[in-house]
Amino acid sequence: MVDFSPLPPSDLAQGATYYQPLQTSPAHVELRDPAVRVMTDLKAVMAVTIGPEKTVDAARERMVRHSVRLLLVIDDQETVLGLVTATDILGEKPVQFIEKSGCRREDVLVRNIMTPQEKLEVLCMKDVAAAKVGHIVATLKKCGRQHALVVDTEGPGHAQQVRGIFSTSQVSRLLGTEIQTLEIAQTFAEIQVQLAK
Repeated sequence: MVDFSPLPPSDLAQGATYYQPLQTSPAHVELRDPAVRVMTDLKAVMAVTIGPEKTVDAARERMVRHSVRLLLVIDDQETVLGLVTATDILGEKPVQFIEKSGCRREDVLVRNIMTPQEKLEVLCMKDVAAAKVGHIVATLKKCGRQHALVVDTEGPGHAQQVRGIFSTSQVSRLLGTEIQTLEIAQTFAEIQVQLAK
């Protein structure tokens, strides 16, 4: 049997901080680069989440504090219930909910405007691993969204786990060119429908 000597302990210094996952992104990418270079990998970066019963204003504050434009909406067991984006919060959804329910702005909850799990489409990590940045740009344009979730099935029982997030703003910044999706056009279409009423 091998004897192991204990390691010498020391006191934790006042003001000590801690390591957090940090994903460094490249300064620039090309359309032919691997797609994973522009994906926020949740194995390297902590997902920013919120509960469904939090207010829309709390969600906006959380986005600002963490410099993100998407929050995963989770329950107490950390199951993904949906997602909420800055477009959801700052767009028509809160106004429509207020008109429909008669509540005040400060009473609008994340669950009232989020995109629920059953309406979310995701990309599979195995497909993303073989894809190029150009494939992701084409996908974001086709689906007309600002974000795309990536799932993996490496977990217990091969259950889906959200592994990554693609963001048009991040991809645009890394490519050095603007990516236009249909989400803006859909928002204007929604406004036009509301004005026609």
